[in-house]
Amino acid sequence: MSAMSDIAFTPAVKRAQERFGVRDDARAYEDNGRPATMDENLKAFIQIRDSFYLATSSAQGRPYIQHRGGLPGFIRIIDDSTLAFADYPGNQQLITAGNLSENDRAFIFFMDYPTQQRVKLWGRAALVTDDEPLIDKVQDDTLPFTIDRAVRFSVEAWDINCRQYIRQRFSEEDVRRATEHLTQKIQELEAEVSRLSKTE
Repeated sequence: MSAMSDIAFTPAVKRAQERFGVRDDARAYEDNGRPATMDENLKAFIQIRDSFYLATSSAQGRPYIQHRGGLPGFIRIIDDSTLAFADYPGNQQLITAGNLSENDRAFIFFMDYPTQQRVKLWGRAALVTDDEPLIDKVQDDTLPFTIDRAVRFSVEAWDINCRQYIRQRFSEEDVRRATEHLTQKIQELEAEVSRLSKTE
């Protein structure tokens, strides 16, 4: 079995697959042979992300999802099975920090809307306050403040979902890049119109 199915396909999940007649299809995930460690394609995907969702839960199993964002590459790859990112100050509720203090199971969900691709990572996470080299590594020097804690995420399994039902969305930067040549052409045409008007 792959690590993903070992973790995600609990007995209850398998019973649900049987109930709804998809157990045979689900076995394909068990036979895909995907390793738990991150391959180069996954690393390349992560290194250009500017956003993801982090899921944790309390000791009682109460789930919580938090959005994390930053400049592309803000989530750092430490090694083949470890990620880290800064824990920036937010609304000071510290629900994620509290959850991780009693339950280190965590989940990262990446969504790339332009390419309609989603990637899921299961693992263990910890709030780090006593590892200065790690904290320095995830610090964003463009921000006007420094951080004093980071989150270290140990990857136990990962999977790539199908693109079905993902609606494409594009950021302002995506649109700017896609239309840059059109903007340049418009500027050239406007300059030409201005030049011709002056010669009349």
